[in-house]
Amino acid sequence: MVGSEDIGKSLEGARSGTGEAAQALTAILQTQYLRYLIIASWAVGLCGTVGPVPAVLWFAATVAAGSVRGVFERRMAGRVDAGWGLIFPAVATVTTAAWASAPLMAWFSDASFGQALAVALLISGYVLVFSQLRSSPKQAIVISSPYSVVAVIILCSLWGRPEFVPFLSIMPFTAAGLFVLVTMTMLREERIKAFQEHQAHLIEELQGARDKADAANQAKSNFLGVISHELRTPMNGVLGAAQLLQSTRLESTQREYLSIIRNSGDNLLHLLNDILDMTKIEAGKMTFEVIDVSIEDLHRRVIGPFEAQAEAKGLQFVSTFDGEVPSVVKGDPLRVCQVIQNLLSNAVKFTEAGTIHYHVLARRVADRRVAFDFSVTDSGSGIAPEDLQRLFQPFTQVDASSTRRFGGTGLGLTIARRMANIMGGDIRVESTVGQGSTFVLSVEADVVEWQPMQEAEAIHAEVGEGDSLSVLVVEDHPVNRMILEAWLGSAGHTTVSAEDGQIAVNAATSQVFDLIIMDVNMPVMDGLSATRLIRSAGVNADTPIAVLSASARHEDHEAGLDAGADAYLNKPIDFAALAQLMQKVRGGRTAIKGGAESLQSAAA
Repeated sequence: MVGSEDIGKSLEGARSGTGEAAQALTAILQTQYLRYLIIASWAVGLCGTVGPVPAVLWFAATVAAGSVRGVFERRMAGRVDAGWGLIFPAVATVTTAAWASAPLMAWFSDASFGQALAVALLISGYVLVFSQLRSSPKQAIVISSPYSVVAVIILCSLWGRPEFVPFLSIMPFTAAGLFVLVTMTMLREERIKAFQEHQAHLIEELQGARDKADAANQAKSNFLGVISHELRTPMNGVLGAAQLLQSTRLESTQREYLSIIRNSGDNLLHLLNDILDMTKIEAGKMTFEVIDVSIEDLHRRVIGPFEAQAEAKGLQFVSTFDGEVPSVVKGDPLRVCQVIQNLLSNAVKFTEAGTIHYHVLARRVADRRVAFDFSVTDSGSGIAPEDLQRLFQPFTQVDASSTRRFGGTGLGLTIARRMANIMGGDIRVESTVGQGSTFVLSVEADVVEWQPMQEAEAIHAEVGEGDSLSVLVVEDHPVNRMILEAWLGSAGHTTVSAEDGQIAVNAATSQVFDLIIMDVNMPVMDGLSATRLIRSAGVNADTPIAVLSASARHEDHEAGLDAGADAYLNKPIDFAALAQLMQKVRGGRTAIKGGAESLQSAAA
């Protein structure tokens, strides 16, 4: 009497679509697998009245009819609304006849409770059909017609007997029950449908309100961003003109007024920068670069402006380092400075007396990874615990009077924390009222160098006893060629240059050289082809040749040596390795090849 979940999905159009046949089929398919459980329960009831064999036969026939009907229903699922609506109730009615045979078998059995079971099965059959097809009463009446036929047959068998009237009275009782069942379920479904429609309407309104709020927020951010940009241009003009005016002869009163203009302009420009940073962060357009950052240089950039400010206020400024601090890391020095300087600026601004302590703690977390804690401790008035919760909220300052006294938008800490979050870190704060506050920026970075770089020793290219060498420099790039010629010339060597392999071969046929430095990748003729031609014949067939290439692959090294080169050096040019090679030039190709392995490792 019912179908599968897969079909239920395919009937989405049928539910909204239109016809009682579609609605009825949908209801049946939603409860398909229950039919076999019900058939089994009916078969158990029949077993006690008509015997096991007839009950099993009825079970097999009904299951077969149900299977055939299930296949038909699945095929009909997409075609009910295409003019097949009358076929479905016809097939359902025929298969329902198999079910209706159960109460007929029980009625005419010899068992003492057979007639009672028949009445129960008959009423159950009606209930099952009308429960499934509660949204399509007309379809339910048609499909349940086999039970009506069975009821008429039973009435005819009771004609003239005392049981005729009692059995006949069951029919209006059953009809009333079915009516109540259908009515209540339809009312419940109407209420559910109304609730779902109301819920969908509320969701739609909430989505609309959310979209409007997002659009308003986006419009606000765009407006602030445009205004900030547009105001900065005339503001720069005002400050520039004020700076030029300040360099002219002015009276003391004029200088005082001009100082007010410059200070007010600087404050306004700072506010505009804060607003612009905030809008960039909200729009996800805040850019961060990753470059090599020297911790020593970063330290000087961070504390430089605030040591003088602290000294001017009579404050003591102390900076310390702890832990394993690397020499060079990867990061954005501009953004890191912006965050730390905001913390230092607040510390100096809100501290009237005492000490500002800037402390850097570094912890090695991996071979090439370090965790930093940049902490700023002041001896100011401190922050109450209830105020810490709103400390990082936009446009908020703990003490409203500080806005008038010190100025500011209340965006500084908000921007600083969000920048720290974008860099994968965070800012935390600890404060005691009357004693001061400590703000800590925690962030990690990739390490480039743990130890400071040692200054390179001077590289001497002179050979023994100051002998000058004649060197053919073959390099297509003019800058590289110039660098090589300048370095060799500074050591007293003479050079001849060639821009490609063909020019180098022509030069090697007419002049003897002590050393040939050959680039590999060049136009007209590459370095390996030129090396082979020079080695094949001529006055430089036995001249040492060192090939240069930006490739560090072992195969390329082997290709150069196979072409006839005596040494292979990588780019960028390692002058230490080249100087070591030149010390062996007077020993000829044999001396250079003997040190080729060490030269290659030095170049790598």
